[in-house]
Amino acid sequence: MNESLIACPAVLALELAGGEMPDRLELTRDEAQTLAALVADDLRALLPGVESSRFALAGALFDGVELLRPGFPVLATLEELARRVPRVVTAGGVVAFGTHEGHMPAQPLVPDPHFAGGPMRLIPWMLLVPADQVEDLSQAMERELAAKGEAGTATSDFLMRTLGMRLEHARYLTRDDLLALTCVQYEHVNLAPLWTMLEAALLTPYKDETALGSRGLPLRYAEGRVEIPGLAAWFARDANKGSNAAHELAGTLFELRQYAALLAAHHVHLVMQDMPATEGFLIETMADPDPSAAAPRIYAHEAAGLGMAAITIAQPVPGKARVLANGFPLAPDALTPLLEALAERYGTDSEVHTLGRIMLDADGALTAPAPALH
Repeated sequence: MNESLIACPAVLALELAGGEMPDRLELTRDEAQTLAALVADDLRALLPGVESSRFALAGALFDGVELLRPGFPVLATLEELARRVPRVVTAGGVVAFGTHEGHMPAQPLVPDPHFAGGPMRLIPWMLLVPADQVEDLSQAMERELAAKGEAGTATSDFLMRTLGMRLEHARYLTRDDLLALTCVQYEHVNLAPLWTMLEAALLTPYKDETALGSRGLPLRYAEGRVEIPGLAAWFARDANKGSNAAHELAGTLFELRQYAALLAAHHVHLVMQDMPATEGFLIETMADPDPSAAAPRIYAHEAAGLGMAAITIAQPVPGKARVLANGFPLAPDALTPLLEALAERYGTDSEVHTLGRIMLDADGALTAPAPALH
């Protein structure tokens, strides 16, 4: 019987009143069952014939980035648990999962408090629909939830009382609705290229996809990762440098940090082409050390709003520094591990020579101070 049921995933989207936060992110098992019964009542009014489907709900409040990850692990876990339950468990085939003795039944159903500060919280649910009814019911979900999918008063009141928060709206959305809403949100803040990468990771992970960042940085999705070219080499070779190349590079690095943060939140890896994978930072190898030259040193490029924007490992060769590698801290806590990784790789001392600016050569490549030629 379970094999003939098709999952139609969705969420209850809670738009919190300004400044409001729920008291907690999880419901107990009994609270989740009460909420599920209320939601099931709402759905019976919206979707005639839904009674023949099994309804499952996770009593947990997530951010959108937690639900929109490759493989949709939260929704996949909810589906797996729902399929294990015997067909008739309560009137109408309603099942719910909440905490028992403080623990959710599976780790993917535990929201991450790190993402709890957003203005919208999402409660995942789904219908397991008999195969011969799934086309009609899924179309009805897309049509009816978009048009009149506001949660009932009893449902909203229960959530506000139970979680100690005020709601502006509580609305039912299909998973496709959530994808479309997220797309619009990212496009609104000039992150459309990033959404192209995320959409590929979520919906067509078997296909390669390409896009250009707003400053021209090439992005490529393939095999579960988003890849960029060697950043300093690309910038020197292909970027639009305008009248102030350092300013343009700082803007590119700011955008890349945005991309990196959101990709990490969605559990999609960001890597640099032909370079080993790293966590929270990227390293671009430029040249091998010259054993006849001075020992490599660590130089920090700085920019307003970015702090240490890039790290260069260079040998101070007279006339022009020999750049061995560039490092780019992307996550807030990535600078120290980046410096440690570079120091270990190139045998430098731990002193960081701060430059007070982004230092570029005549071609727009990251460089470092060099002794004068005599």
